[in-house]
Amino acid sequence: MADQPNPVSARTPPPAVWHYLENLKGEERLAWRKADVTDRPNPDERNLPHEYPFGWFVVDYSDELAIGEVKSIRYFGQELALWRGEDGVARVLDAYCAHYGANMAHGGKVAGNLLECPFHAWRYDDQGRVLDIPYAKVIPPQAKRKDCVPSWPTAEVNNQILVWYHPDRIAPIWDPVVYAETQDPDWTPYAKFEWFVYTSLENMADNGIDISHFKYVHGAPFVPEYRMTFDGRSRAVVADIKFNTPRGHVEGAITSITYGPGQSTSRFTGISETLLVSGVTPVDRDVLKVRFAFTQPKAQAEGPGANLARALIRDICTQLDQDKVILDRHKRMEPPLVCDGDGPFGRNRQYYSQFFASRNPSPKIAA
Repeated sequence: MADQPNPVSARTPPPAVWHYLENLKGEERLAWRKADVTDRPNPDERNLPHEYPFGWFVVDYSDELAIGEVKSIRYFGQELALWRGEDGVARVLDAYCAHYGANMAHGGKVAGNLLECPFHAWRYDDQGRVLDIPYAKVIPPQAKRKDCVPSWPTAEVNNQILVWYHPDRIAPIWDPVVYAETQDPDWTPYAKFEWFVYTSLENMADNGIDISHFKYVHGAPFVPEYRMTFDGRSRAVVADIKFNTPRGHVEGAITSITYGPGQSTSRFTGISETLLVSGVTPVDRDVLKVRFAFTQPKAQAEGPGANLARALIRDICTQLDQDKVILDRHKRMEPPLVCDGDGPFGRNRQYYSQFFASRNPSPKIAA
């Protein structure tokens, strides 16, 4: 990396958002990550899109849904029911029963592999078909049809449960990506962290290529060099960076790859090798559920470098805290007014547009 003049300017450190967070520590910080931001401007005022992008999205962790369990979840502005049948398979339907509109995720139960409505015990399979009405001699023909209650294609990979979302209910046009480290016994189980971030997925996507903010939000000693590629539904950003440690600056790199709008990984090298498996899923138009799951080689995480490995995870989470301060009230500028030191916002927005049905009526482009 080329020498950087004046690596620490008068503007950093500490960046302004650090002052906002300095008194939020421990349990208070954890609560703040999930608390509602009641004074945020409304989505129209903030120019947030009305449409959700299509793709695979994380809705839960595999080890957090037991056999026979039903969960109420809300994503894409819709109430959903998630359950795991006796065969161990996770399934998702729209939550409301087609009969009398009960929310089946509240009081419903698993019957074998079917979801039973708490109101009149109608039982649905994962295709949204009614297979049993205990008090009826004949199941109405409409109730026996697929998607009588709309169903959601579901996959379980990387120790996560994902659903496929498309506003027109088009079947999945690609498979979710599998990360080998998540099944490697030499890598640690996930260390999990969660946030609600009050913005749109497009804004989060822009944040990933906003190279200059590493200095002015996260306190990097200089704006990092980066290499960026776009390839079909994937986007890769490799940033050369110096990590701040008690031993001083350590050379390293961050390689971030997105696979459609809902799956991404970031690999950190330099201090302790770390794989961050991210799941960012829209709850509502201006609400995102953000999951960070970290795994590291056990030889590092449980060996002499364990303290550094844990410190790296804390620092990465703190960086999202810093971004959240801004993104919670951020307005989307169309187009943004950019300069030559910014990342390629225009190219990123062109890449991201392929995941919106209204902008891409031929979604094979993303396949």
